[in-house]
Amino acid sequence: MKESKELDVIAALARPVEDDVENGESNSIHKGSNEEIAADTVAAASEYSPEQYRKLLWKIDLYLLPVMWICYGTQQADKTGISTQAIFGISKDTHLVGQQFSWLTTIFYLSYMVCEAPANYLMQKFPLGKFLSVCMFFWGIIVLCIAFGKNWTDLMILRALQGALECTISPTFMLITGSWYTSREHTFRAVIWGTSNAGMNIISGLINYGIGTHAQKHPGGLAPWKGISFFLGSLTIVDSILVFLTLGTPSEVRWLNTDEKRAAAARIVSNQTGTDRQKKTQWKWDQVCQSSLDPQTWFFFFVQIVNALPNGGKTTFGKLIWVSFGFTSLETLVKGTVPEYLFSIVWFLIAGIATLKKPNLRFYFMFASLIPAFTGMMAIALLPNTGNLWLRWFLYQITTFGTLPGLLIWTFLPSNVAGRTKKSVTSALLFIAYCVGNAIGAQVFQAKDAPRYIPGLTVCGVMYGVEFTLMVCWRNVWQNKRRAKRIAEMGINPEESARIGAMNAEADMTDFDNIHFKYQI
Repeated sequence: MKESKELDVIAALARPVEDDVENGESNSIHKGSNEEIAADTVAAASEYSPEQYRKLLWKIDLYLLPVMWICYGTQQADKTGISTQAIFGISKDTHLVGQQFSWLTTIFYLSYMVCEAPANYLMQKFPLGKFLSVCMFFWGIIVLCIAFGKNWTDLMILRALQGALECTISPTFMLITGSWYTSREHTFRAVIWGTSNAGMNIISGLINYGIGTHAQKHPGGLAPWKGISFFLGSLTIVDSILVFLTLGTPSEVRWLNTDEKRAAAARIVSNQTGTDRQKKTQWKWDQVCQSSLDPQTWFFFFVQIVNALPNGGKTTFGKLIWVSFGFTSLETLVKGTVPEYLFSIVWFLIAGIATLKKPNLRFYFMFASLIPAFTGMMAIALLPNTGNLWLRWFLYQITTFGTLPGLLIWTFLPSNVAGRTKKSVTSALLFIAYCVGNAIGAQVFQAKDAPRYIPGLTVCGVMYGVEFTLMVCWRNVWQNKRRAKRIAEMGINPEESARIGAMNAEADMTDFDNIHFKYQI
């Protein structure tokens, strides 16, 4: 029944295009050199049956999601591998002292931040899949080279280069998700590849456990932290080949024929964020300015900073916190992080399935996630150290709920931002915020505060509380009501509004300018 309703809307979009100009309002359909392609894309929406769309969606999922899951999970394992290497001797072998270990994470995110804007510019100029595959290949080599680091300087250079290249994967994946899936499907698909953060860390954690066990049985052999680098670097290089062969936008991939590419574009016209059929590569400075002045952009920016700050602390010092509870290095991998990642996967899937069944629930899942995260983090920081290992185990596990809002805020990018250049700029700002938060988060945990790291844990808990407060300022519900009122005053019915909005989106009009655009919640 839900698919039938969506197809009814799509059918409404397929009527012949007419000009709708009234008092200079932005409900007019943009015209230009690509008007015929835009009109054909909108008209094509009603040419395909529900069964054809279902088969196409199945094929899209089959090609994209497994590769995205593996590659995003590998990137997360690469990024956080330094935390596992910390409990297997990297600090001792490379003579790290004081805050030098923290700086290995901070420099990663600083480099990530500096390179985010030029990377997003290049994403608009080159095929997304091919661009990402090249970046993955070279950062795989860099992860391999970490095994040969002799001192802090070597590791700082390698981590900076790693951050510069890894900054490409998350915005690329968001753009790919937005170019293939409807707004209703965005959250569930993003959650699927987002669960790889936990899923791949479970897999790599068990492999790292094997590497560590082998090293304990054969002292004097290869240091376990070096073995971890060899494993992760090799896996990343293999993944880069998969990306080259499979990922990209509908107009880029080779596993769809011409008609399937047309259907893939037609399937998402109701998003009103534009499709990739016209292969837009023009950089529009007016959209750059608009993104910089849009309140939605800065809402995303600040929410991402306060969510990323605890993430930066946990990814760098998480294993050391588990050890501070009383677990050994090997027990940390099995009794600490594996259940933690399982918690994350289950909660992510609950959120993904719920938002797929009933749209506009993302906002509420963000609220619900922050409550246990705040409670757990503050309890660990402020309760006396009674030696109750399993109580602290439980409290730290529920802080995992706090990772979901960080992913969900990203899913609003393909759903709520229209205009190719604006989307790229907003994406860059969002990931700059992610980097700032993570870089600061790594520094709030000070070596002098070991082993309990009470100040760092307190700051992380406070940030979850600040994020909860910021969520109250969400303004998209009000925006939708204001736009609906204006459209009704113009005498335009919902079906006609949807058709005009889709045409405007195909003309690369932004969500801010397109009065027919409806924000997702």
